[in-house]
Amino acid sequence: MEKKLPKMFVNKIDKELNNNKKVYYSKSNNIEKEEKKEINENWLDLSNKTVKEKLDAIFNSPSYVYQASVDITLKSGTISKKVIGKSLTHIITMDDELIPIDEIIDIDYTK
Repeated sequence: MEKKLPKMFVNKIDKELNNNKKVYYSKSNNIEKEEKKEINENWLDLSNKTVKEKLDAIFNSPSYVYQASVDITLKSGTISKKVIGKSLTHIITMDDELIPIDEIIDIDYTK
């Protein structure tokens, strides 16, 4: 026993469709982007801060994901390292070195 179902109505598409051309929408404009860039550049200013404040700024920065390239000025000289973490008394480098925070005179991003 076969039932005959009514045919479905299908509208003919006789024009070119462009409804999927724009997939990304951003509410921000150029002024907002410049303001964000200015804010991002301001966190790089590490002058007039203590070593612990500088370390906090580095690890809380928007560009820090896993490691940060820094120049560390110690009592014995200046070294360039990739810092990946810190504890209360030491910072940890990519080379599994522990550098005591007390021995650090200054720290800054490598440019």
